[in-house]
Amino acid sequence: MYLETKLVQAGVGRDQTTGAVSFPVYNATAYRHPAQGQSTGFDYTRTANPTREVLELAIAEAESGDAGFACASGMAAIHTVMGLFSQGDHLIVSLDLYGGTYRLFEQVLSRYGLCFSYVDLRDLQAFEQAIRPDSKAVLVETPTNPLMQITNIQAVSEIAKRHGLLTLVDNTFMTPYFQRPLELGANLVLHSATKYLGGHNDVLAGLIVTKGKELSEKVRFLHNSIGAVLGPNDCWLLLRGMKTLALRMERHQSNALAIARKLQEHPAVAEVFYPGLEAQEGFDIQSKQASGYSGMVSFRVRFPEQVGPFLESLNIVSFAESLGGVESLCTYPATQTHADIPQEVREYVGVCDRLLRLSVGIEHPEDLIADLCQALDASLVARECIR
Repeated sequence: MYLETKLVQAGVGRDQTTGAVSFPVYNATAYRHPAQGQSTGFDYTRTANPTREVLELAIAEAESGDAGFACASGMAAIHTVMGLFSQGDHLIVSLDLYGGTYRLFEQVLSRYGLCFSYVDLRDLQAFEQAIRPDSKAVLVETPTNPLMQITNIQAVSEIAKRHGLLTLVDNTFMTPYFQRPLELGANLVLHSATKYLGGHNDVLAGLIVTKGKELSEKVRFLHNSIGAVLGPNDCWLLLRGMKTLALRMERHQSNALAIARKLQEHPAVAEVFYPGLEAQEGFDIQSKQASGYSGMVSFRVRFPEQVGPFLESLNIVSFAESLGGVESLCTYPATQTHADIPQEVREYVGVCDRLLRLSVGIEHPEDLIADLCQALDASLVARECIR
């Protein structure tokens, strides 16, 4: 069965009592036992909930995993997974990384004795050299946020396996529609499901998918023990969003490619980052390990003074911090998503004061291109006035 069909059919036929096509929301926190020592499979909603179960089964099947776990946010999912590790453990992490993940690692988990090395995982030799006796896992973002750098998942997974490390992959930008890391050798996949999986900027959620019985049971224990689980109403919203994932991702991608090509031609733009551009570093790897390139585009304007006027001149595209919804958004990473990363680290990675990140929505591409171009034109005029 194709993934598009699996997603649309999630939950269909599972409500045996009524036959509801849209699986119901079960708000119950407690469940009546048939008798002493007997259970319906649901005892307390933190441990299991019927609506959440349907969602977890759907994402596990979509990612070719053995178990899925729905969390209260993407950061809750990452924090839950970090429960696999103990004081003194070392993890290798993508150098270009979402700022919220960096904040969790450096300002919270480092106080509990975990330590992290940030490595450009495109360089497999650098990755292998970073492995230490106390290393336990590698966490990969690919494409990275916000520079869209591509990591070879299969190659990293093979090196990690040789050294006894887990491979964890944040698949938020690509979704299982375009990329399935578990099929490439990864052990665990993470999603900020708030983004493309939800797809409508109306639900906060995180998802974990595991491969293998032992790892699945460990994460199941952590999920229940930590309790950062997703509520049933949000599970239903996320399920509804996932049913249209295939349609949305195709439009996100086609719009993003058209915009990336147009940005390359504009005199106000110095550099464009999009995995679907043939000249982009990593294009060949991305084309091999994924079936698409998604809808995220980053670009640098020529001068820092352009940023403010550009953002203020946007009409259709919203200046906002999230991504992956049907509406197009533009983010300024230096002061928004990556503000908690020290300036010297940001600049070393390439998240400079000229970088902007677009989450390309599903509006008509010509309307988006016209809006971006007029805002870029305005940014050049404003800079000349400042001079």
